[in-house]
Amino acid sequence: MIHQYQLGGYNIVLDVCSGAVHAVDQMAYDLIALFENNDKETAISTVYEKHKSQDVKKSDVEECYAQIEALKNDGKLFTPDTFEPMAGKFKEKTAGVVKALCLHVAHTCNLNCSYCFASQGNYHGDRAVMSYEVGKRALDFLIENSGTRRNLEVDFFGGEPLMNFDVVKKLVAYARSIEKEKGKNFRFTLTTNGVLIDDDVIEFANKEMSNVVLSLDGRKDVHDRFRVDYAGNGSWEKIVPKFQKLVKARDGKNYYMRGTFTHHNPDFLEDIKTMLDLGFNELSMEPVVCAKGDPSELTEEDLPIVLEQYERLATLMMKKNKDGKPFTFYHYMIDLAGGPCIYKRISGCGSGTEYMAVTPWGDLYPCHQFVGEEKFKLGDIFNGVSNVAVQDEFMACNVYARKECKDCWAKLYCSGGCAANAYHSTGSVKGVYEYGCKLFRKRMECAITVAVDKAVSEE
Repeated sequence: MIHQYQLGGYNIVLDVCSGAVHAVDQMAYDLIALFENNDKETAISTVYEKHKSQDVKKSDVEECYAQIEALKNDGKLFTPDTFEPMAGKFKEKTAGVVKALCLHVAHTCNLNCSYCFASQGNYHGDRAVMSYEVGKRALDFLIENSGTRRNLEVDFFGGEPLMNFDVVKKLVAYARSIEKEKGKNFRFTLTTNGVLIDDDVIEFANKEMSNVVLSLDGRKDVHDRFRVDYAGNGSWEKIVPKFQKLVKARDGKNYYMRGTFTHHNPDFLEDIKTMLDLGFNELSMEPVVCAKGDPSELTEEDLPIVLEQYERLATLMMKKNKDGKPFTFYHYMIDLAGGPCIYKRISGCGSGTEYMAVTPWGDLYPCHQFVGEEKFKLGDIFNGVSNVAVQDEFMACNVYARKECKDCWAKLYCSGGCAANAYHSTGSVKGVYEYGCKLFRKRMECAITVAVDKAVSEE
C-alpha cells in the first residue's frame, strides 16, 4: 500500500508497510500512481504524453519506471502487509506486565474548566486526594507487575496534582529509595494547570520530573474563556509568568505546553503563535474531548478550518527551521529513519494492559479517560486485576482489530487510534472515531512533510 499527497511544494510518496518516504518529481509521482493498476507500456505512454511538452523523452520515463521497479524489489515501494499475523501475538508476550501508571493524586481542581473531560477534576464522583499509603501501594503494585522491565513510568495527574503536592514529593522519595534495590528506574511526569507553581515546585520538578506538562490554551481570551477559577476569573495572567519561570529554570527543555482547541477556536494556529511569542517552544495542541452535543464539540463546519490550520502550522515550522528558530509540535514528531518499532505500530498505547490509571482510593482503570466509567474498572492495586473480561477486550485492541483501519494508509502510525475516543464516539473500544481519524491523517501528512523539508535542507 502506498499513499501519495502534495504539500509544502513536495510530491510525497509513503510506502505504508516499509515506512519508506520518497520526495519525488512530478513525473515519478504520476508514474507511481499508475504503476500497480496498469501494464508497463500503458503507464509509460500515459506519463510520457502528459510530460512530453516539458522536453521529457520517452526514455526518461522508461528509466524512471525502472527505478520504481528497483525500489519495489528493494522493499521500499508497494511493500505487502505481513504484520497482521503478529498483531495478537505481540501483546500475548507481554501479558501481565505493567510498565506505566497514571496516578490520580487529586480528584479535585482549583479551576473550573467547562470542557474538562474529567468533569472539573472529580471524574463524575466524589472529590478526593490520594493518601501516601495508597500511592505507596500503587508504586509497589507497579514494581510487582513489571516483570523484567527496568524502566517504569509514573504520571502525577488530576484534577490538579499540586493540590496534593506533599504526597507527590513523598511518593517520589519512596520510589527513589527502592529503585536500586528493586533494579528499576522511575521516570516521573507532572501535569499541572500552573496555579500553585512556586519556587518549591520548580526546584522539585527540575530535580525529579523527566517531563512537565503545562496547560495553556494560547491567546488570553481563548484561555480565559474556559480555564477559570470557581469565581469565574480567568487564569492566564496568573499562570503565564509561573510557566515562563519554570521553563527558564529547566533551560527550555523537557516540558510541553499543552493547549486544547474547541469549536470556539478552530483557528488554533494563532494560539500556537501566542505560545511562541511567550517564549515557549515545546508545544502540543489537542482537539477537545467532550460529550456529543457539548457547545465545545468540534463540528463538521470546523473540520476544513482545522485541517488548514495543520497545513499552515507545517509551513510555519518549515520556515522557523530554515530561520534557525525551530520549535517542537508534539503531533509532528516523527523519525523517518527509525520511528516506533513494529510492536508499537501494531499494538498501540497499551491502555488496560501495560498502562493503567489509579484513582485516589486505589481502583484501576485502563487509562485516565475511562476513570469513573464503572464498567471499565479493572480491579485495584491491593488485589490486582479482577475484571479479566475488560482487560482481555483491551488486550485484543490493535490496528487489525478494526475493519475500518484495514485500508487506511495511516494505520501503522496511529496503531488503531485511541480506545477512549472510540468508545465515547461509538460505544465500543474497537470502534473508530472518524472525526479524529481525519485530523490524525492530516497531522501525519504534515509531520512527514516537515521531516522531509528538514532532511532536504540539511543535505
